[in-house]
Amino acid sequence: MADGGEGTLDCFVDALGAERMRMTATGPLGAPVEATYAIAGPQAVVELASASGLPLIPVADLDAPRATTHGTGDLIRAAIDGGARDVLLCLGGSATTDGGTGLMRALGYRFLDADGRDLPEGGGPLTGLEAIDDADVPAEVRAVRFRLACDVAHPLVGPSGAAAVFGPQKGADAEQVELLDAALTRLADVLADTYGPRVHDLPGAGAAGGTPAGLVAALGAEMAPGGRLVAETVGLPEALADRPDLVLT
Repeated sequence: MADGGEGTLDCFVDALGAERMRMTATGPLGAPVEATYAIAGPQAVVELASASGLPLIPVADLDAPRATTHGTGDLIRAAIDGGARDVLLCLGGSATTDGGTGLMRALGYRFLDADGRDLPEGGGPLTGLEAIDDADVPAEVRAVRFRLACDVAHPLVGPSGAAAVFGPQKGADAEQVELLDAALTRLADVLADTYGPRVHDLPGAGAAGGTPAGLVAALGAEMAPGGRLVAETVGLPEALADRPDLVLT
C-alpha cells in the first residue's frame, strides 16, 4: 500500500505487471539523477519523488525557491514518446514548490516575464510571471489523459497552502514561504486568465508543492486520493471481503 507518495510506483508495478523504465532526468536542483517510471500498455505510472523528491537533496543544499519538477516532466515526456496515452502521476515527497511549472516546461510550456523572456526554473521566479506560451506543446501531450494521485487535500495558496504548510520542510524560511505563496498565487492568476479554471483554493492543489495547479488548469488533469487509487488497484477491498481481524500495511 501507499498513498501517492514514495512507494506508490512499486504498488502499481506489482499490481499491473508493469515494466520499469530507467533513465537520466533533471534533478530538483538541476543536476542529473537516475529515475524510474513504469509502463503497462498505453498506461504510464510516474512517481514524482523519483526525479523531484526531497531525499535527492542533502539537507545543507535545500533551496525551496529554486527546486524544480522538470525531471518529473522528463519522465512523463519519455513515457508519452514511448506511446503512453494515460499517465498516472503519483504526488508526494517532493523537494519542490514550483506549481508544476518545471514539469510543464519539459512538456513544451514556456513561462514568460513582462519582456517575453523565459523565467528561471523554480517557484521563486514565478512572482514575475506575465504569460504562459503553449505553442510548442505537442498534440500528443494535449491528447493524454492525466490522473493525479494526491496524498494531501491542501489548497494551492494561503495559510493551508503548499508553501505555508510544506515549505519549511523543504528548507524555506519565513521570508521564502511568503515569497513562494505569492509566486503560486501569481501562477494561479495567470493560469486562470489563460485557461479559465481557478485553482487557488482547489483541494489537493497544494500537493507536491502545487504540482496539480498547471496540470489541472491547462491539461484538464483529474485528481483523486492516492490511497483510494492504490487500494483499488492492488485489490484491498477484495482482500478485506472475508472480514479479517487484523490488517497490516
